[in-house]
Amino acid sequence: MIPRWHQTVCLAALAVAGSLAIAEAASAAGPKAASNLVLTAPIDRWDHAIPLGNGLTGGLLWGNGQNLKLSLDRGDLWDLRLPKTFLRKDWTWKTLQKLVAEGNNDAQIALIETPHREFPYPTKIPAARLELTLGQSLAAKSFVLDLQTAVGRVDLGGKTAEVFFSATESVAMIRIPGDTPKWRIVPPASLKTLKYPPPQTGSDGTVSWSLQEAAEGLKYAVVVADRRVGDSTQIALAITSTNDGPDPVGLGRKRVEAALNAGYEKMLKPHLAWWKEFWSQSSVELPDPAVQQHYDLVQYFYGAASRRGAPPIPLQGVWTADAGGLPPWRGDYHHDLNTQLTYWAYLAAGHFDQGAAFTDFMWDLLPVHRKFARDFYGTPGTAVVGIMTLGGTPIGGWRQYSVSPTSGAWVAQSFYLHWRYTMDRQFLVERAYPYCAEIATCLEGLLRPGPNGKLKLPLSSSPEIHGNSPKAWLTPNSNYDLSLLEWLYGALVEMANAKGDSAAAARWQKVLDQLDDLAIDDKTGVLRLSPDETLRESHRHHSHLMPIHPLGLLSVEGSDRDRRIIDASLAQIDQLGTQWWTGYSFSWMSCINARAGKADRAIENLEIYLKAFILRNGFHCNGDYKRLGYSKFTYQPFTMEGNFAAGQAVHEMLLGSWGGTVRVFPAVPKKWPDVAFDDLRAEGGFAVSARRKNGQTTHVRVRADHGGLLRLRDPLPGKPIKWNRADVKKVGADYQCTLRPGEVLEGSLD
Repeated sequence: MIPRWHQTVCLAALAVAGSLAIAEAASAAGPKAASNLVLTAPIDRWDHAIPLGNGLTGGLLWGNGQNLKLSLDRGDLWDLRLPKTFLRKDWTWKTLQKLVAEGNNDAQIALIETPHREFPYPTKIPAARLELTLGQSLAAKSFVLDLQTAVGRVDLGGKTAEVFFSATESVAMIRIPGDTPKWRIVPPASLKTLKYPPPQTGSDGTVSWSLQEAAEGLKYAVVVADRRVGDSTQIALAITSTNDGPDPVGLGRKRVEAALNAGYEKMLKPHLAWWKEFWSQSSVELPDPAVQQHYDLVQYFYGAASRRGAPPIPLQGVWTADAGGLPPWRGDYHHDLNTQLTYWAYLAAGHFDQGAAFTDFMWDLLPVHRKFARDFYGTPGTAVVGIMTLGGTPIGGWRQYSVSPTSGAWVAQSFYLHWRYTMDRQFLVERAYPYCAEIATCLEGLLRPGPNGKLKLPLSSSPEIHGNSPKAWLTPNSNYDLSLLEWLYGALVEMANAKGDSAAAARWQKVLDQLDDLAIDDKTGVLRLSPDETLRESHRHHSHLMPIHPLGLLSVEGSDRDRRIIDASLAQIDQLGTQWWTGYSFSWMSCINARAGKADRAIENLEIYLKAFILRNGFHCNGDYKRLGYSKFTYQPFTMEGNFAAGQAVHEMLLGSWGGTVRVFPAVPKKWPDVAFDDLRAEGGFAVSARRKNGQTTHVRVRADHGGLLRLRDPLPGKPIKWNRADVKKVGADYQCTLRPGEVLEGSLD
């Protein structure tokens, strides 16, 4: 379907000569050992396990005593069958509008939601589990994830087992000391729900495999082989499918045999070199060990779960649930929050190839989403399915959000930001602008003048206000929908001008001028949910606050009115409390407060998130499962967007670049007097490094990766700065100079 991962995932551009020594490859670049995950045995749950991966495939290492388990996943293993309801000719936005106008709630549910409840598909599916039984003298004492090298280790009481998913080849390698372990491949129990036939198993010498027939012609194999080398056993593992070729078992055998012929050490060297390059992109140094560890773990997740050439990160990345049933929410792509938060933090960290996995994926789905716009909405252009399969098709779910037309506008921001951070003109012209324009064309086809002459959507909502009840249909336009519309058309004006198309800029400006102002409560001055409704209860999704973050339509550096609205809206959130928040609510609110310059509130929300909403291995947990009193949600499903929002919260505290101005340490809390970062990326194509000592910035360095005018907010107001260039000018609150590609501006206290 999408050819990029129908081929072996092999990052040839980052391949490194095999002669590179392991010690060299695992040298300075990367997190310190203090950030490693160290988990005492036993690990009795799959979602508490050590996460390993190479973008396409992943494994969770867990177990106890002599029993080790590796829960296996591959990003493109999906059951893509669609319920027949979604294929009906009357499965359209027009039908939904008619049912809403009639007040026929049951029929609305039957149209959009019931198929999701009645059928177990479409869904993400796991691969299998490898279970190993160690020799009598060995037993797991602790599990470690070495973040710098992406190697999982098991302390066996004086001896160590190791596992890594190769960053450069489509195999995983295991090395176990002592006697040869016994092992078996266990198919997921969830496949019975999907009514798949039992897997075909086989062996030949030291190679064994399990071949599973799935749906719509998909077959996939788990192939495992072992070999004794000295006093240890080396095991190679491959997960292959018909997406790779017609013979998954044959291909898997070739891969594991080649890996064993090379041997563990030789396979490890390019893997370590890849990770060294990954970690060299940027780094932060924080005084809080817990925040530092989680930040480093979030960056690791990008390297382990998102690679160009593989599917992007869905709800659970490459670590689909191994609990006997289908994954929570089918392990899908939610575009009403989840994918967008997941792909926030790669930008400032400079992991652009990891982020391109998402933009490539959505770009490749344009033909599917053009058809969806045409068939479901009856418009030209492109519409993104709000709750989506790997193939870009609908899964169903709450009707107000699963088919919300503005989901595509929020996805479009990922394209815009990728351009703004890289300043890649080719990406602007060939990807970012065309994608955003197609989304805008669809939305333009839905907008109609309201009683006041301003453009309105026929149906409007605000995730996930009022659940899926009839009350969730808000008076158009909700601030969520409106802010996305305003952002999208404004971004298109900017992009059109950047590529020299004044006619297109005028077209988009005309639409922008016909939109309402944001809805503000006259009495309290807060952002409303919609023109006639104000938030009255604690709620997990900060959808009405999107004009503050991530869209930036309101700014603390804007007008007095902007600041009053921001302050009032955040004060209201504090007053309503967090009782109906989930984990991601706290990490996102940390971002919002940092963007608003409220540093101490930002760190408070981040600390609550880390205290109450991560599992022992760092995975984001939706509920307050420790029952610490922060939320009435106490369930334990794991999804990943909260992790990445937490990483972005750190970036928002350390470096701001929205609105064309670079700001170092814009929202650093008082409890962080000493903090530093190297080569974090800013909008405009700049790499920024800075140091802060005793609560004061002491050094700033900006490298122009693209070149252009740099506006740097005065990092030391009222104090003299020694610059390395003579052409630096002070203009208002900013220092300005023009840098060519590769040039550096550096300043320190005189």
